[in-house]
Amino acid sequence: MTPKDATATRERILDSAADLFNQRGYWGTSLSDLLAATGLEKGGLYHHFGSKEALALEAFDHAVDRLRVRIRESLAPHREAVPRLHAAIDNYVAFVERPPVAGGCPLLNTAVESDDTHPALRERAAAAMTELVDDTFGRILTRGVERGELAADLDVEGTAALFVAAIEGGIMLSKLYGDNDYMRRTARRLHDLADSLATAGTAGTRTRRRSSR
Repeated sequence: MTPKDATATRERILDSAADLFNQRGYWGTSLSDLLAATGLEKGGLYHHFGSKEALALEAFDHAVDRLRVRIRESLAPHREAVPRLHAAIDNYVAFVERPPVAGGCPLLNTAVESDDTHPALRERAAAAMTELVDDTFGRILTRGVERGELAADLDVEGTAALFVAAIEGGIMLSKLYGDNDYMRRTARRLHDLADSLATAGTAGTRTRRRSSR
């Protein structure tokens, strides 16, 4: 097998395993499930990943990478803080309607399952959630404050956490009840919150996308 073929096989394994672990969880996914999903024999699977745990950790990272791509694409057309917040919110409405990973949000699913059962996965989930709070929403808010688009006394850390907590809760309720309107209603309230954060001098620049209205 050439290095190019080996890389392509690893990617194919990760694509299948990311969906499978996210749908069934680490403990609910057996080796036979992985072999069936990837079409490999045990020796072939372990040639690329030394253990089920190693595969699960890389599959989680692979799933999170899919989320990063989606959020970056949604934010790219926007520069100002409030439009970027609206775009991020709408990204998660699209997430429940056209999920990049089967089974719901891998951050939420992994955080819940691994809380008391798998420290390594829990650590991965915590790092990814911190990135979402601090490096996505927190960065949008921080730059908005620095540019005078948002109030100077804004509680950036608390507001970023509120956005993420509401989004993850909306995803969870939509998944639990099989009704995406839970996420849409959550998004409408978050859009209102985003608008309320704009300073008077930037109120005229608000541009809300309508997909979750």
